[in-house]
Amino acid sequence: MPPSDTSLNSDRPWTPRVTVAAVVEREGRFLFVEESVAGETRINQPAGHLEDRESVLDAVVRETLEETAWRFTAEALVGIYRWRQGTSGETFLRFAFCGKVADHDDTRILDPEIRRVLWLDRDALLARRAQWRSPLVMRCVEDYLAGNRYPLEVLLDETGP
Repeated sequence: MPPSDTSLNSDRPWTPRVTVAAVVEREGRFLFVEESVAGETRINQPAGHLEDRESVLDAVVRETLEETAWRFTAEALVGIYRWRQGTSGETFLRFAFCGKVADHDDTRILDPEIRRVLWLDRDALLARRAQWRSPLVMRCVEDYLAGNRYPLEVLLDETGP
């Protein structure tokens, strides 16, 4: 039987890492970040982790601003993805949104791991396959191009009493 994620750290319950990502297209090019991950250059959508007491919509707006200095407005959910990273065994649950960016702040300091912001078309992204942060980078673009759009109303953000 293959090892489960619970075998990685048996003293606590298994939990996926919840992430958000912004899929932004402008004139056939997509917004990406080139980031440093463990000393290597990786390509990803503006993306990051959901923080405590934060909605997934608030998270994708925040992450896009912190990584690109663009203000993101989500228009639809492209998909929800589960990916298990082969080396570490960590599981990620990604909420990918499509939308628009506006109000770029040239003076904003980006997150320290961000090397630069890129606008790449599909072919340029394919040419940099070895640098994708995960297979979800292309999968989100492909699903967006296929027309996957789910209303934001499918997301319900309830808080306790």
